Amino acid sequence: MLDRVAQEFPDRPYVITDARTFSYGEIREWSLRLAAGLVDAGLKPGENLALVMANHPVFVALKYAISRAGAVCVPVNYLNRKDELAYVLEQSDAVMLITMDRFRDLDYLAMLDAMAPGWERAGGGEHLPLLRAVFVYPTGDEPVPPSARAFAELECAPASAEPLPDVAFDAISDIIYTSGTTGGPKGVQLSHDMLLRAAFASAHCRAFEDARRILFSLPMYHVYGYVEGMLSVLFVGGAIIPQLQFDAGATLRAIAQHRATDALFVPMMTLAVLAQLRESACDVSSLRALISSGGKAPPGIWSQIRASLGNIEITTGYGMSEATASTTVTRPDDPDERLHSTNGRLRVAGVAGDPELGGLLVAYRVTDPQTGQELPAGDVGELVMKGPCVTSGYYSKPESTAAALDSEGWFRTGDLGRIDAEGYLLLVGRIKECYRCGGEQVVPLEVEDVLARHPAVSQAHVVAVPDARMGEVGVACVVLREAAYVAPEALVSHCAAHLARFKVPRHVLFISASEIPVTPTGRPRKFLLSELASRRLGLA
Repeated sequence: MLDRVAQEFPDRPYVITDARTFSYGEIREWSLRLAAGLVDAGLKPGENLALVMANHPVFVALKYAISRAGAVCVPVNYLNRKDELAYVLEQSDAVMLITMDRFRDLDYLAMLDAMAPGWERAGGGEHLPLLRAVFVYPTGDEPVPPSARAFAELECAPASAEPLPDVAFDAISDIIYTSGTTGGPKGVQLSHDMLLRAAFASAHCRAFEDARRILFSLPMYHVYGYVEGMLSVLFVGGAIIPQLQFDAGATLRAIAQHRATDALFVPMMTLAVLAQLRESACDVSSLRALISSGGKAPPGIWSQIRASLGNIEITTGYGMSEATASTTVTRPDDPDERLHSTNGRLRVAGVAGDPELGGLLVAYRVTDPQTGQELPAGDVGELVMKGPCVTSGYYSKPESTAAALDSEGWFRTGDLGRIDAEGYLLLVGRIKECYRCGGEQVVPLEVEDVLARHPAVSQAHVVAVPDARMGEVGVACVVLREAAYVAPEALVSHCAAHLARFKVPRHVLFISASEIPVTPTGRPRKFLLSELASRRLGLA
């Protein structure tokens, strides 16, 4: 696909940064050089290469290079610490690693020293025996240590005598590790075909115009920035404006400087950008669309967007790594009520869709979590999915795969939701985040919605902690609005006025937004929040 677009639009910008712009032709040639370097370094078709790389332009070139070599990319969360990085390298059977030397306060070379002494020339050694080679990409002025293999070796390697392999459309392209809102990471296997179908669906359903420019700081190791950004623009000869980290002011300046027409946000980013825009004016007249997705939308967010940005196209959706990207999305011409009340409509993907599924990439059923029986339209149950963009399973985790996939290919998402007669989905919560208080099931989202209506509350996240009498009780972890105050007892009373007694949180903890552990797409990691609450309450 890259070659096709580069042939038609060789001089069009593809990757735009403050420092320089890379055209489609330049990214193509760069990826060819890197692919030859990888093959020359011994990378074989079907082998797994781990990539620890922030949203630098080299990430884009490397993704295509790894695919050209017929290998599988394992894009790693670059915020991982030593033990987390070691787990992914070992569990993924990575034979090669390309890593930055550092990012912010993270020193990856020191991590390697601790987990695999002698990695510079011996790879992973006895600790990571499959890891044959590590290449270091310098992010600053400091040179790569002389004992280590520099990334430049890949760029300067002689063209391999071996031709680049033919790669099957259904071969695995990526193993993307879930960040896990309820537990440890699992490697989701995605094929080349799945990724391109999902990327086409993004451009199709959001009605991309020619040469759309999408700005985002979401990491490209995750499907949101990767599929909805880097890959989707291919279908309109568009460009991406990747940011290394999120900063509201920098986001607005980049929109103005690079004339971005679209932006990918999670709700917390959307709110921060809108607040910054209210404080200091900025020329965002180029912005024609934005998507705010990947987490629960706070009350009033859509009206705030309208007030600040006018009549631009606003969409939201729902998806997961196991489904390649977003599987539902509101349409650009939907009334705003759909933004308020749904997570979008099942995504019809045009020529990329499955005719047997009515043109969908992913079809959903709502089932009883206990019996697996399908429920009537409008009922709340577990969302199960099937289609050409649903993963074949988790890498080297047959038990997890078997638990998620039934004999007919329906995948259990672990999410509670409902689908109306028109195909719009509303996400209700995670099954594993629900809890039983005195034998009665509590869905945290219902309690969070009530708390969010209190004028002093900015964010509310409800988790369970053990209780000797009731089994489990709720803890409301609350972020207050700036300069606001409310007594914990008042919030409990507020809930009691609107909810059954067993749903009312026993405890209220005030926390800062920075204390909330989140996934790359901004969703709170509830199991970690529950651990935090237990410690604060002296229960751990």
